[in-house]
Amino acid sequence: MAYSIPRTPLTLMAAVYRKIFPAVNAELDFWQKRAAEIPDEELRHQALESINLKRFHCLGGAVYALLAGFRWKEAIRFIVAYQTISDYLDNLCDRSTSLDPDDFRLLHEAMSDALTRENPIQHYYALRTEQTDGEYLADLVRTCQKAMRQLDSYDIIRNYLHELEKLYGDLQVHKHVRLEERVPRLVSWFEAKTDDSQLYWYEYSAAAGSTLGIFCLVSYALGGKMTSALADNITESYFPFVQGLHILLDYYIDQKEDRREGDLNFCHFYNSKGLMEKRLIYFIQQADFHVQQLPDRHFHEMVHHGLVGLYLGDPKVKELEHGPDITNVLLRISGYKARFFHWNTKLYHKMTKTRA
Repeated sequence: MAYSIPRTPLTLMAAVYRKIFPAVNAELDFWQKRAAEIPDEELRHQALESINLKRFHCLGGAVYALLAGFRWKEAIRFIVAYQTISDYLDNLCDRSTSLDPDDFRLLHEAMSDALTRENPIQHYYALRTEQTDGEYLADLVRTCQKAMRQLDSYDIIRNYLHELEKLYGDLQVHKHVRLEERVPRLVSWFEAKTDDSQLYWYEYSAAAGSTLGIFCLVSYALGGKMTSALADNITESYFPFVQGLHILLDYYIDQKEDRREGDLNFCHFYNSKGLMEKRLIYFIQQADFHVQQLPDRHFHEMVHHGLVGLYLGDPKVKELEHGPDITNVLLRISGYKARFFHWNTKLYHKMTKTRA
């Protein structure tokens, strides 16, 4: 019996609620129990916080498991483990007892090692005060490595995975150092990496901060559909525009919170609300254009239109200056799929609030 990848919002949502969300929650429950057993109080706190507050990252990313065909459960196991590493390390850097870029670099070696088949586990905490996590991070890495060993086409996607991971790791180091060093480091990094005049430095940084391209590559590889041409097309399609749209929307809804916490937010660098709206429209249009070269293009269109609906359906948007106006514009540009996911997201938040 052939495996069908969803082509419409209704079939996608049915698969997500019936299969994806229950499997993701089961995986997260396992890692949450492991996190609760971490000996060091600070590491335990950050591990649990990353799962409790960022669970939706795994729930959203796991939609790519639908590209893995009958091996979708294996894809979910990888996606949840890898995203959990990402969220945990982001917490360790963001709410850190350290401002040492070498510490951040060593921590993120875990994300690089996770994308190999055999790299030995390192002492990722060697440059920080907190040391003992009861093998929590090491076991997350091992879970991802097991997935890499199960990929027949691993050699095809290996360099693409590490290219995207290197961008992510560099970003995490530069954006978490001392406040006065962050922007100069990010600008220098951008200028050294590209002369792309299509992007501002903060848009390039945003695009580097997404794991969606990695999830897409691994899921297609698990599904047995990977070729060199497809790996190249996925990377070109997802970076910078699909990934950039993903993280810019994430930063857009967090503007008020990040100002309060003193965190770097890339949307704050637009010199006007008008420019920010114009650039978000540009990213939506470019994402639409670039995914046309991919198989299952209807699925990829739904994903990035879904991102628009998902993020703009968050209650935090109402607190933003011109939030409803920008929401209306972006939903109109994105079309009925975005409006469908927007409606579902608002309904979900309303039901969650009612149950609470």
